[in-house]
Amino acid sequence: MPVAFLGHGNPMNALETNRYTEAWRAFGAAVPRPRAILVVSAHWYIHATAVTAMPRPRTIHDFFGFPQALFDVAYPAPGLPELATEIADVVHPTWVGADQDSWGIDHGTWSVLVHAFPEADIPVVQLSLKADAGLDHHLALGARLAPLRERGVLIVGSGNVVHNLRAVDFSQPDAGFDWAQRFDAAFTEAVTGSDPAATAALDGHADFAAAVPTPDHYLPALYLAGLADAAGESAEVLIDGCAYGSLSMTAYTLGLPAADRTNDRANDNAAAATTPAAETAPAAPADCANI
Repeated sequence: MPVAFLGHGNPMNALETNRYTEAWRAFGAAVPRPRAILVVSAHWYIHATAVTAMPRPRTIHDFFGFPQALFDVAYPAPGLPELATEIADVVHPTWVGADQDSWGIDHGTWSVLVHAFPEADIPVVQLSLKADAGLDHHLALGARLAPLRERGVLIVGSGNVVHNLRAVDFSQPDAGFDWAQRFDAAFTEAVTGSDPAATAALDGHADFAAAVPTPDHYLPALYLAGLADAAGESAEVLIDGCAYGSLSMTAYTLGLPAADRTNDRANDNAAAATTPAAETAPAAPADCANI
């Protein structure tokens, strides 16, 4: 199976049609039907490594300050409890807990899957981010998930390479500050180059502190990088761009046939007629909305 990292951005993308959501939809249409989808979401950030192991995970609306229509979104995909055991086996000796009732499908997952797999008929399992583990740990854990690709499991990271809510500027829905663009470009250069594991060393980059004030949204991208490193391959850009000045919306794929890659660097003019990624986002201060 291919692998993806999708920059999910504003939860309102779940309701919008724009060049990012179209890229997610094209990705979902391009991959073989998965046995299950394993999502590493920025929004399950806890002090443990765990996987959802319930047969019917609930849709979690883990945000506030948004229109009721967003709270009305449901993504009723089934779970796959037996996948928790498989994941624990492939990442051994890392301990993985089986979450039977505390979590579900959060907006980092369903906001992209409603576009990529709108029928919600493929089992979805989430893997938590261990908050007290370093970048190298997450890169290595991603690499250890590689056998799942051979078992029909589509692995998707969902976050944002650049994610600084306090710097958000809602007047710039389709732009990025210079430092955001520089760090986004540095990550792209690393993950699409000959050494994807170099992404775990980008905490030494001059713009890292501004681009990654907290690691939660950055870490899911390291799972794609780890899988690329394990495969001895480079990732490809699915679509790139920034929003609100301080969010990167760039998405990457691994193992997707070349004919199926969107890579919107060449398609920006054609995409101009679609809705910007954040056009209908609530004009709230950045620290008053959980994006």
